[in-house]
Amino acid sequence: MLDFGATFLPDPPSRRYVERVVRAEELGFSHGWTYDSHILWQEGYVFLTMAALATSRIHLGHCVTNPGIREPTVTASAYATLQDVSAGRMALGIGRGDSSRRVVGLDPVPVARFEKSLEMIKALMNGREVQWNGKTLHLPWAEGRPEIPMYVAGYGPRALGVAGRVGDGVVIQLADPEITRWIIERARAAAVEAGRDADALAPIVCAPAVLDADLPRWREETRWFPAMVSNHVKDLIARYGTDGEIPSALTEFALAVEEYDYSEHSRVGASHGQYISDEICDRFCLLGDADQQIGRLRELERLGVKQVNLYLMTSELDETMERYGREIIPQFQPSTVT
Repeated sequence: MLDFGATFLPDPPSRRYVERVVRAEELGFSHGWTYDSHILWQEGYVFLTMAALATSRIHLGHCVTNPGIREPTVTASAYATLQDVSAGRMALGIGRGDSSRRVVGLDPVPVARFEKSLEMIKALMNGREVQWNGKTLHLPWAEGRPEIPMYVAGYGPRALGVAGRVGDGVVIQLADPEITRWIIERARAAAVEAGRDADALAPIVCAPAVLDADLPRWREETRWFPAMVSNHVKDLIARYGTDGEIPSALTEFALAVEEYDYSEHSRVGASHGQYISDEICDRFCLLGDADQQIGRLRELERLGVKQVNLYLMTSELDETMERYGREIIPQFQPSTVT
């Protein structure tokens, strides 16, 4: 069974975010996500707390936070607290840090520090004792609750290795089947090498979605997304080059992106979208009519994807959520639409 998530930006007013998560729950979405970039948007932890108090079934979390903008024990304690507030419905998406760190002049968290931080956060937020900075730490009030899953974002071999060794799943920010297959294979190979069950690693594909046949219109509203992905890919190109182990399907498009404006991060009409072709929009995003999208979703499901998380950030995000709830989700699981 393929689950569906919905990501809404933590823009004011906060009540609108809560109303959308409530509606997503009614429509059968399994997860309600938000971003974590405290300068570009409002504080996502507050939005998640409000949503937890207004819902009863939908799982909630960041897609994604990082262990470098807050001291990692703060992240662990915050998620353990939210697990209590939500009665066991939290899910943690986490990466090395892009917009939240770059906007304040910091680089993404180095991979070795990233892995060490994730190991600690996963244990501490789930009520287990950890060693951190020479201290023994424990949240006894977090014991005995359902395990908070950790989904690790990455594109490159080293970050995907962390996903395989530490994560409960891997966050894949694009909907291209060829690249998705490669990412899943790398993460699962790392899981096997670490003696873990590769099949238990749950891939989550995240991408903007619009359920409508007017492709020219919706390409214009989603070009920002592949441009956003290019930031991560350029880091990989700097490390691995363009003729190494990274698939050309992931690297070639990024070379055309000449600049990126973080003040327009994840915004419709962002100027950096000018560097993205129609073909890349169609590959990376979920566009087209119901039949087209169901075909793509079936392909992703066959690759082992367990959840498709819609980045609902276009001018018709509410309409897309409604149509997915009525036309798409029932194709993959029993309808709960009310």
